[in-house]
Amino acid sequence: MSALDDLLVVQEHDTVIDQLHHRRSSLPERASLREVESARVALAAEMAAAVAARDEVATRQASLERDIATSEARIAEIDKRLYSGSVTASRDLQAMQHEIDSIKHRVSTLEDSALAAMEEREPLDSAVSALEERDASLVAQGVELAAAIVSAEESIDSELAGEVAARAAAASLVDGALVEEYEKLRSRLDGIGAARLEHGTCMGCRMKLPATELDRLKREPADAVVHCDQCGRILVR
Repeated sequence: MSALDDLLVVQEHDTVIDQLHHRRSSLPERASLREVESARVALAAEMAAAVAARDEVATRQASLERDIATSEARIAEIDKRLYSGSVTASRDLQAMQHEIDSIKHRVSTLEDSALAAMEEREPLDSAVSALEERDASLVAQGVELAAAIVSAEESIDSELAGEVAARAAAASLVDGALVEEYEKLRSRLDGIGAARLEHGTCMGCRMKLPATELDRLKREPADAVVHCDQCGRILVR
């Protein structure tokens, strides 16, 4: 095998390495994980709105219940004085009874409002719970996808290590200056710095060389470094 054939082996390993890097960066699980993360962001906004609505009703309900408790305590206090015998004046007793009746009426109104708030809150509680379940499901999907990505990366990294070692071994058989030229070409020619010349066609750019150029190449020594006159890649004849 000639040095140029060895260079083509280097190219083959570089191509596989590039493919592995592409596979690693474009794992389908990555796209799925991004979708899950986007879904969680959208869900968080929906959750914030639902929680805010639920909390507003809950705060209102709690305030009404406190007012009811305060009012009932006031009724109990007046009722105790009313029947304690400490108040004997008819006018005072009537005033106390009137206050109790007024507070009871207010308590009835507060209880109706509190019941309405409770009924209003029930679907909001259910909505928040459903959103929390959806988020928990997305979190579980994310964890599963992240684990799959790690597993796939480990497998690809193992393949990469093998290819990098094989590439280094192949490159060691090629003159350093030729490898350097090849790498410069590869960096600007879509990862392909050397290509086989088959039936007059450069397999790097897939262009057929002119007959005059093919005749010129035939006259070159077998170990001469020649280039495709179409793309500039090193040709392996």
